[in-house]
Amino acid sequence: MEDDENLSRNLKFFLEREGYQVDACAGGEDALYFWREGEPDLVLLDRMLPSLDGMDLLRARREDGDHTPVLMLTALGTLSDRVSGLDFGADDYLVKPFAMEELLARIRSLCRRSLPAGSASDGSRALKLRFGDLILTPPLHELEGPGETVTLSGRECALMEYFMRNGGQTLSRASLLLKVWGAEGEVEDGNLDNYIFFLRRRLKSLRSTVVITTLRGVGYRLEGGGENAF
Repeated sequence: MEDDENLSRNLKFFLEREGYQVDACAGGEDALYFWREGEPDLVLLDRMLPSLDGMDLLRARREDGDHTPVLMLTALGTLSDRVSGLDFGADDYLVKPFAMEELLARIRSLCRRSLPAGSASDGSRALKLRFGDLILTPPLHELEGPGETVTLSGRECALMEYFMRNGGQTLSRASLLLKVWGAEGEVEDGNLDNYIFFLRRRLKSLRSTVVITTLRGVGYRLEGGGENAF
């Protein structure tokens, strides 16, 4: 969530190259909506945003009970600025300009802090997701089932990861498109259905008991494996 378009574009490119899935917003009102609907694992938040200030945005989410890790990025770097940002609910504070290597280190640190006890210690990208007889390793794009292990495309992996993180829950088409294609993604009609078809074919090849169920007019649901585990 960054109002400097060039910086936002560069950050998105850099982080995606590092293997992260990134959504970008330039205004506070849009950021509030996508934060609520997109269920991010981590938020990079500019303190000064148009339409809704970053501090007010952060306070609103914290008051709603949202505990998503937040790394605040800002040119306001005085001691009082940093203290107020942390007091409003930020987990870390990085002053512009910054080195990308430091940004990555801060992201990894926040990801480690947010992991449940007993999870992988090198960040969320190294985490294995389990649902029923399936195991997904997101950084490797590998999906393992009773029959074998297959390698997914980037989009297939992102879609399967979202399903497995929300196993047994009905996910609307809008939420799937937002999470997998992003707020700024250009999606042709039928793209989601095509990727659902691809994943169903993958599950069949793995001889998995897990299925993706269509709820017409509502969305999709991953079923057959009990509760998902992180």
